[in-house]
Amino acid sequence: MKKTLLIIALITSFGAYAQSYKFKISGTIKSEKEKTPIEAATIHLEKEKDSTVLSYTISDSNGNFTLEGKVYNKNIKLFISFIGMDEYSKPILLDKDSKINLETIFLKEESNLLNEVVIKSRAPITIKKDTLEFNVKSFKTKKDANVEDLLKKLPGVEVNEEGQITVNGKAVNKILVNGKPFFGNDPTIATKNLTKEIIEKVQITDTKSKSEAFSGEKGDANNKTINLTIKKENNKGWFGRVAAGGGTDERYEAATIVNRFDNNTRFSVLAGTNNINSPGFSFGEITKMFGNSGGASFFGNGRFSIGGRSFGGGQGIVTSRTGGATYADEYGKGVDLNANYFYSGSDSENINRSNREYTVQVQDENDPTQTRELRYFTNSNSSSTTENDNHNFDADLDIEIDSTFLINVTPRFTFNDRSSNFTQSDETLDENRTLTNRFSSNSFSTSEAKNFQNRIDITKKFGNKGGFIKASITNQIDQTEGEDFNNSTIETFGINANTEIRDQKTDITSDLNGFRTRLSYRQPIIAKKLFINLNYRYRIDERTRVESTFDFDNTTQDFTNFNTDLSTNFTFNDITKTPLVGITYDTKSFNLDFDIGQTIRTLENEDVLRPNLSLNKDFNNVTIDASMRYRFPSKARVYIGYNLDNNAPGITQLQPFTDVSNPSNIVTGNPNLRPSQNHRIFANFNKYNWQKRTGFFFWGGGDITNNQIVSKTTIGNNLVRTTTYENADGAYSFYGGGSYNRGIKLDSISTLNIRTGLRYNSSKSINILNEIKNTTKTSSITPRLGLEFNWNKKIVIEPNYEIAFTNTQFNVNNRADQNFTRHSFRIRTRTNVPKKLEWRNDIRYTFNPNVIGFNRSAWFWNSTLAYSVLKDKGTITLKAYDLLNQNTNARRNAVGNYIEDSESTVLQQYFMLGFSWKFNSLGKKGEIRDYGFH
Repeated sequence: MKKTLLIIALITSFGAYAQSYKFKISGTIKSEKEKTPIEAATIHLEKEKDSTVLSYTISDSNGNFTLEGKVYNKNIKLFISFIGMDEYSKPILLDKDSKINLETIFLKEESNLLNEVVIKSRAPITIKKDTLEFNVKSFKTKKDANVEDLLKKLPGVEVNEEGQITVNGKAVNKILVNGKPFFGNDPTIATKNLTKEIIEKVQITDTKSKSEAFSGEKGDANNKTINLTIKKENNKGWFGRVAAGGGTDERYEAATIVNRFDNNTRFSVLAGTNNINSPGFSFGEITKMFGNSGGASFFGNGRFSIGGRSFGGGQGIVTSRTGGATYADEYGKGVDLNANYFYSGSDSENINRSNREYTVQVQDENDPTQTRELRYFTNSNSSSTTENDNHNFDADLDIEIDSTFLINVTPRFTFNDRSSNFTQSDETLDENRTLTNRFSSNSFSTSEAKNFQNRIDITKKFGNKGGFIKASITNQIDQTEGEDFNNSTIETFGINANTEIRDQKTDITSDLNGFRTRLSYRQPIIAKKLFINLNYRYRIDERTRVESTFDFDNTTQDFTNFNTDLSTNFTFNDITKTPLVGITYDTKSFNLDFDIGQTIRTLENEDVLRPNLSLNKDFNNVTIDASMRYRFPSKARVYIGYNLDNNAPGITQLQPFTDVSNPSNIVTGNPNLRPSQNHRIFANFNKYNWQKRTGFFFWGGGDITNNQIVSKTTIGNNLVRTTTYENADGAYSFYGGGSYNRGIKLDSISTLNIRTGLRYNSSKSINILNEIKNTTKTSSITPRLGLEFNWNKKIVIEPNYEIAFTNTQFNVNNRADQNFTRHSFRIRTRTNVPKKLEWRNDIRYTFNPNVIGFNRSAWFWNSTLAYSVLKDKGTITLKAYDLLNQNTNARRNAVGNYIEDSESTVLQQYFMLGFSWKFNSLGKKGEIRDYGFH
């Protein structure tokens, strides 16, 4: 009987727990004083029991809102909040299907102005003008979460496997901490190394320069900035992490980051080293704690570039060294300093092999008036080792003289020391696969490069109608010195067989002195709405390059024979002057910018070795920059832009110097080239429904280039190429796509997120081969589907599938047309059972059915076990990289008149045991309740 009663009790309790309550709550929000609708007020529901956030939305332009869904608690509480208004709350008792109309709700102006009690906003999201703000406490994450984990939980925010962030489809290119850069503009240093527990708010805005923010201009509509605000009570103390690991195949990693925050003063240092193709300081996700996805990117290229800064470098297997420090402080009123130093070093090893099949039209030997199709093949093998050391220092000094006058100074200095050994072996075979020529070389090169750049921005606002005047001055000095030793053999077979051996040394000096200035004036016509803009840009770049090549002299046993044919000595000046006039119209929902100007360009070249090749060219071209953005009442946004740019030919393309450094490809410039004219149009549309957690994003754009500078190559029957350059019309590239995201709450403990998308690319490239204009049209379409299932924060499953269809068409040889298909499947899992143990898996499968000569398919599986110790301050990890030992980067490319299959060195299977320890002494003045949205 007791067992029966127990079973009945369990069933009853489970039924009560599983009982769901549908609801639809609507109303209108107005200001009590003005009696006007309040747009962008936050409405959210909480459990009465533990204040867990259940649902939320934003009021529209008429103040209307609707909350609709299903919950598993009948006792809930409604909250309504808006900046400058007192919070409204109301308890609600739900039945199985509740439809509640609250009619009009009036919010009072905030009454708690000087009260010592600090009220923490409960709203999950808040909209402040152009800023979207998330309350971190409202979004539950796993234990030990970093900022990247947090961002993945925010609606409309996506983070890919490389750590790149998008908000409603727009890229995030800057991360700030309390309004200041953290290690320059490298977003992932902040997102992977700062923990969620110290963050209070996440604020998202359009990216703006310091000057744009100060003058009140609109920012970059295509890029976003995220500002992480640290809790005031947590903004003083030390925190950081230390980690190390060792594994099989002599793999290792060690990294540390230490931070000291003291209100406005901030100091951080980091250091790391590894030989698993990782930047060396990523601590956040367990799968990335010891390497980026266990090593390099999936294709194992071993290169890292974050925020424009390069870490390590090289291809293949990379051993990296990193170190750096950042300092930020405020000095009195209006003086703000941020300084950063970063060191990155690497040693890399790589082996590459590729096969190409060429199809060209050549003169028919039997009938010179006709052409025939010629097919030939090349095989290439190379190996390289590279050592690279890079030191970078930058600073950002803001001096706010008063509320209308700002000076910003940003100096940058970079020093690079690089050396490399490169061995190459190439062979060319005719259509009968008979060897026609062979090239082999061994080279060693060293270089030192110094770069200094300083920019001064001065902004002065006048009046209160939005007018300003700006001046920007930038100077740049680059100096590079290097040596290149080359020993090569060129063999030609057949009737005119020949062998040429080169043993040479080249001394290289390259200098750049640049100066840029921009003057801007904005005159308001209608206060804060309509403006006339006047701009003037001036730029001069003076480049000097000296390459002195010496052949080895057997008599002196030294490199003393100057080789004029392989040497250069010239000074090249590029001078541009661009006056522009424009108009700006700016309202709450609509913005229009249009600027038109004339670019006056002068190119000057003085050749010391060949004075007859010196030249002077003048070009005049129109430039246009236009954009429009509009926000619909439904909160949807659209952005359209158009640019007309002109790009001058480079000195090597212009100068009629014959470069014979590669006997199989002799290159000569063309002094009659004209600047290329590029028409660029782009547009995007996005809409996010906060209540239903659904988001749409569509984008598209394209480039049409007239007078594009293309290569013009002649290939004879001996397969030796002679190349120059010409202008050609008709090149283009178009792109587009869209994405749809939706979050579904399955029950009280289970959620499902759906992500679908489609990408499309189309391009037309041009080259001239044997006097025949060759065009290559390539189009690709890539649909994708991704799911994320989360059960009780203990089990997470994320499958993703993508298939890419690529078609390449050639106008000359239709038989060479290609259709490529690439399948990519990925599934990531995470389990937290028992509580202190976390098991993660990352499994990827790729299938390339069109690849010839290399692996068509590969499975790639990383797995990590992590166990928390020392009261969750320490973590022991066991990681398996490439469990199936199938990592590969075999690829096929169709380019111009050839098809290429290639592959290079990738990181292979290893196992690693590691330990990390985090510390945190940030002060707390009081506990804050953790309101979490599930």
